[in-house]
Formats: sequence, structure tokens, C-alpha cells
Amino acid sequence: MSTLKPPSELRLAVSSLRPYFVRAAWFSLFSCLLILAPSGYMLEVYDRVVNSRNHLTLAMLTLAVLGAYVLMEVLEWVRAQIMHEAGVQLDAQLRSRIFSAIFQANLKKIPGGSLQPLNDLRTLRDFLGSPPLLALMEAPVSLVFLALVFAVSPLLGWAAIVGSLLQVFIGWLNERNTQPPLVAANRYAIAAQQYADGSLRNAQVIEAMGMLRDIHRRWMARQREFLNLQALASDRAGGYQAMTKFLQTVMGSLLLGLGAWLLLHNSLNGGSGMMLVASILGGRVLAPLVQIVTQWRLVVNMRDAWQRLDSLLAAIPPKPETMALPAPRGALQVESLAAAAPGGNVAILKNVAFKLAPGEVLVVVGPSAAGKTTLARLLVGLWPAASGKVRLDGADVFTWDKSELGPYLGYLPQGVELLEGTLAENIARFSDVRPAAVRTAAQAVGLHDFIMSLPLGYDSPVGRDGAMLSGGQRQRVALARAIYGDPVLVVLDEPNSSLDDAGDAALAAAIVELKARGTTFVIMTHRTSVLAVADKMLILQDGAMQAFGPRDEVLAALKKANSQAAAPAQPTSPPRANALTPA
Repeated sequence: MSTLKPPSELRLAVSSLRPYFVRAAWFSLFSCLLILAPSGYMLEVYDRVVNSRNHLTLAMLTLAVLGAYVLMEVLEWVRAQIMHEAGVQLDAQLRSRIFSAIFQANLKKIPGGSLQPLNDLRTLRDFLGSPPLLALMEAPVSLVFLALVFAVSPLLGWAAIVGSLLQVFIGWLNERNTQPPLVAANRYAIAAQQYADGSLRNAQVIEAMGMLRDIHRRWMARQREFLNLQALASDRAGGYQAMTKFLQTVMGSLLLGLGAWLLLHNSLNGGSGMMLVASILGGRVLAPLVQIVTQWRLVVNMRDAWQRLDSLLAAIPPKPETMALPAPRGALQVESLAAAAPGGNVAILKNVAFKLAPGEVLVVVGPSAAGKTTLARLLVGLWPAASGKVRLDGADVFTWDKSELGPYLGYLPQGVELLEGTLAENIARFSDVRPAAVRTAAQAVGLHDFIMSLPLGYDSPVGRDGAMLSGGQRQRVALARAIYGDPVLVVLDEPNSSLDDAGDAALAAAIVELKARGTTFVIMTHRTSVLAVADKMLILQDGAMQAFGPRDEVLAALKKANSQAAAPAQPTSPPRANALTPA
């Protein structure tokens, strides 16, 4: 027996806006009823003013209809404000959740890890005050108008229904013929934007190696597809919009002519004046449908945005509330760890296991593609493990709330990324800047003197992606950020790749200083300069452990293995490939 699927997170958020929709619908009802004011004014002028030739009656009727117009505009303005507030409320409910989901999708390398979901949220927010939705709110009033037309003449009422059905049919044709190119155009537009963003991030490489022409050609191919599909959809939609407006215009005249025919046969209720009223009301019956069809592109864009957001929120469910854990001390335990890239099935790490006591320094070496960067990401809880666990003081690092655990961790990725802001803000991780702690971290990595030589000191901006700094300076700032606040576990992935000898010495001194305070270090490196401060050493090759233990013992075993491999080969015993290779 199938069970009903619970409503999605996005649907629940929109459902919570029901009070706004109800209030806006009531305002729509009264506003649309006031549309009858011109018809009433016309009938009264013909009936009372023309026959009585009374100027006062004309003046009072004119004031009354002007008051109705003013009231109608006020109601429209209030309705627009209500729907604007609904959009603000929807944005307040979802923006933090969507931002977090984008961040997680980017980490997991799944669709949605870009700025597009924020654009989709804006599309949904704007749609709440758009003409199609407001026209949909006016649809119930069309039933009132239709009832009035039936009261004038059932034949006129059925004619209005036939016109409405034709309008719905045109809307269906519009949907069927414009949706595919519109959806494809949106897809190409997103692809073109993402390609342009990626190109801008690599502007220096593109310019230096003369790649701009080819990059522009590839971007233009995506842009051209987008423009062609959008033009196709616009052409089709324009044709259906013309048909819709034509039908609305023709219906008014047809109802007027049909009303005259009924009047000639004495079958029109209310006299000759009702002929004009029925024509006007019949046109108003079609007005909401006309509005929806002519603005159908907004409907398609909203629907696409809804589907993308719904898929993202379903793929990245909200994190459950977790119990607060005590502050860790730095005891690291890796249990039979195996992992692949998020979404992949090729094992990168295989059965890696080790323990570190608080204050120990582990250096991880191995050739390229040995799994060092993957291990670093798992140690700080960025990637999930296929099997096994990474535990800090016995707690699973991956499931630990990062906002709670983050201050106790330090991490330097292989690709250094700085955020736009000041040096102090970057070192302080964009939390409340503690000048003494920032200065201590900068001094530990040998950055303080350089910062003080700048005109603005620690308030100097780093520029976008740290563009105002050299590669070595960016790496030192990132190192200072990693050790800011005396974290209990620091994971460094190639921390000295851009450092000179002075930088290497500062890094080693910082490790020794924090080690003395109980900080545990795991350092992935190809360079041997940090071996002097290491307590333990791990050798990775093809994702598997080749050796682990105290540094001197591993180095001695490695030296012995290398010497045996270098010995002359015996005729009866072919040489064996040595698994232990220097970093």
C-alpha cells in the first residue's frame, strides 16, 4: 500500500504564506468588483442624466465613479504591498537554508553548487507580485461576471464560456509549444553564465597564453544557442499572445452583436443597456486568462526555478540538531578509512588507520595522486567516508556541527583561497576580530613585519581572491588563519609549496610553538623541511598505507628498503619493485 509523500520543504515554505494569499485575494475581489463602476456610470448617465438633463446628477455620478477609481487603485496598491511582504517573508524563510545548501552542494560536487539557486529564489520572490499570479487571484471574480452575463441572457453566458474554453485551449497550445525552447534556453543561459564565471576566475592564465579568442568563441556558442532558443520561444509566444488578444477583442464585439440580436427578438433581460453591460462583462471574464497567457514566460521561469530549488533542497536535507559536545583536546583516531570523491565510485583511500595523541605532529608523504589531499579533506570533515571514521576525541568529525567544531580546527587547503576583506578579517576567519590573537598568529608565521610595513597595517584589503598579495604572502595569511585561536587540530596540505627558506623556518617554528601548547598537526607535503619537527610519519601510495610509525623508524625502514632496491640484482632472483618511495 503506497503512502502519501510528505510535502517538500519548498512547498511548506510557500504554504506558510497562506494568510498573505487570503488577504490579497479579498482585496482582488473588491478591486475587481469596482471594475463594474464604468458600466454602472454609463447606464446611470444614459438613464438619469440624458433624460433629466440634470447637471447636479451628472456631477454627483462623476464624483462617485472617480471615487471608485481612486478606491480601486488604493486596493491595487495594498494588494501589491501584501504580495511584496509575502515575497520578503519567503526570502527570509529560505535564504539561509538555500545558501547553506549551495555551500554543501559545492563541497559534495553535485548540481546546485553555484549562485543559480539564489537567482531562482529571487525568481520565486518576484513571481509573488507578478501579473500572472495576480490574474489568477482575479479568476474567481470572473465567475461573478459570468453569472451576471447569464442573468442578462443564458445564450450570452454560454457564448462567454465558449470564449473562455477557446482561451484555455490557446493557453495549452502556448504551454506545449513554448515550454521546450524556454527550458532549453534557460539551461543554455545558466551554462553560459557559469562558463563566463569560470573564465573570469582564470583571467590571468587566459590572457598570458592568448586563449581569449578561443574562450570567447566557446562562450559565444553557448550564448548563441540561448539567444536562438529564446527567440524561437518569443516568436511562438508572441503569436499566441496575438491570438489571445484578438479573441478577447472579438468576444466583446460578438457579445455586443449577439446582445443586439437578442434585443431585436425581445430576449434580452434588462433592456438595451444590458447589451453593453454584457459585452463589457464578457470581456472581463476573459481578462485573467489573457493576462496569464501573455505573461506565460514568467510562469515557465517560475516553474523551472521551483523545480531546481526543490531538487536542491531534497538533495541537501537540513542538518538535524545535534547535542553540544565538550571542547576537544586533539586526540585524533582514523579507523579503517576508505573514501572516494563525492558522487564517484573509484576508491582514493583504502583502509587507512592511525592514531595521534594531543600535541603530536604527523607528516604524510607520498607521490602525486597518492590520496594525501583526500585524507586532509576527510580529517576536517569536508568529505564523507565510504567506510571507517575520523574521530576527534572519540566524536565523528564529519557529523560534528562545523559551527561548533570549526574554532577548534585549522585547515590549509592545497589551493589557497582568501576572501575579499582586510588582512585582520581573513586571519580572524571573519569572526569578531581579536587584535591580540590576530597579531599572535601573524607573528607565528613571520607575517607581522610585512603587515606593519603597509600603510593600513592589519586593515589593508587583500583584494578579490587575495590579488593584492604575492603567492607566498597569501599562503602565510592562510597559515595564520589556520592557527588563529590556538586550534587543537591543524591539517595543512602542502603548506610550504609557495614559501621561501624564511617562510619554511617560520612554519617550523610555529608548529613547534603550537605543539608545545598541545595542538595536533597533520601535514601533507612533498618537501622534507618539516620532517625535523615531525613525531610520526605516514607514507601513502595509491591510496594505501605503505608505512606508519615514529619518524625515525619509518625513515630508517625507508632507507633500508631503498638500499636493498639499489643492490645489484642476483641472477636467480629478479629485482622486486619497492613499494616505499621517497616523497
